[in-house]
Amino acid sequence: MNKITSGNLKKRRIKDTILNGITYLSSGISVLVLAAIFIFVFTQGFSSLSLDLLTGNYWANNYLTTVEADRNAPDCFQVPKELGEEVAFSEAWGVGFVDALDENKEPIVLIEYIDEASPFASLIDKSVHDRETKLSAEVGYQVERINYMGKDGHIKIVGNLMSNDAKQVAQALDQNAQSIQEMYFKTPGGGIRGSILATLYLIVVALLVSLPLGIAAAIYLREYASKNKLTGWIRSAVEMLSGVPSIIFGLMGVTVLFPITQLFGATTTNILLGGLTLAVILLPTIIRSSEEALIVVPQSLRDASLSLGASRSQTIFKVVLPNAIPGILTGVLLSIGRVIGESAALIYTMGTYVNDAPQLLSQGTSLAVHIYNIMSSEQPNFELACAISIVILVFVLILNISIKWISRRFHKAMQ
Repeated sequence: MNKITSGNLKKRRIKDTILNGITYLSSGISVLVLAAIFIFVFTQGFSSLSLDLLTGNYWANNYLTTVEADRNAPDCFQVPKELGEEVAFSEAWGVGFVDALDENKEPIVLIEYIDEASPFASLIDKSVHDRETKLSAEVGYQVERINYMGKDGHIKIVGNLMSNDAKQVAQALDQNAQSIQEMYFKTPGGGIRGSILATLYLIVVALLVSLPLGIAAAIYLREYASKNKLTGWIRSAVEMLSGVPSIIFGLMGVTVLFPITQLFGATTTNILLGGLTLAVILLPTIIRSSEEALIVVPQSLRDASLSLGASRSQTIFKVVLPNAIPGILTGVLLSIGRVIGESAALIYTMGTYVNDAPQLLSQGTSLAVHIYNIMSSEQPNFELACAISIVILVFVLILNISIKWISRRFHKAMQ
């Protein structure tokens, strides 16, 4: 046996130090890049997060209104004590305005307060031509345009379209408005409620189709299939399928799966088509993760079950499969993450129209495609895109924690 000389030992230590340094350096760079991404996303998007963003509609509603004839005159209203200094209150019309920024960071004027007796609470919707519809202006409405009759008998205009701020609008109404001729309001818009619903639809459809097929395929490959060339070819095909670009699956979905959705009454690209396409994309992930979970189950459990008189199918479904659930849930988590982050295939199969009330047979956008829409417009909104990214990250984090908790419960139950 050759003795290790001090020189060789020194060289080995130097080599080990260099390799360890490279490992630590690579790990540190990875952590720094990941931290930089998180910091950028949260610093840019956190200020745009709000309950209105999560629950609001993307498309704004437009209201062209006028004041009821018997209420269309200035009065005298007291300034409410609870209003802040930032609110510009019109004492003649009993309405308060406030300055704000829209989703594109453009200055706008919003209604902040309306007195119960204010003429702004007694409006007629002129956009409905076949019948007279009464409505009231609400807090949060954007004041796009107010046409009023001035003291000189001429019609004047104030509002967002005239680049007025809240104070200018209130002063114009107090000092000059004798009657309101017409008002144009808009709801804020810019919400992602429809995209959140569409994403949930996609997750449900994709998992309902891919989970049974993927787990069944994994059970066959692990528990039933013989070790021959055919089984090897099937595994190779599954692995090759996982490397196909998702845009190819999108084209496949439009040409192959769209006729299936037509049987349910679909006439255009739709959420159901997107879910079926994602189910095909997820199959390799679910098959491989489920098969690995089955492999981890000790062979002794199978032998013990069979020795007690259980059949092969009873052993698989009552002994092996329950013990493999934690690993299968990991595959489910990876699949859900793939669904949330997918965009290329969905652009072909679901379209890019943001639908505030998505249905299975209608178009819609997932959260990832919603980000694509925002960033591909003429004026990309980095803040809103980052805010949606935060929603996706939080959603994935909650799913991760939930699945780990479920896995631990199953693991304890099987012990």
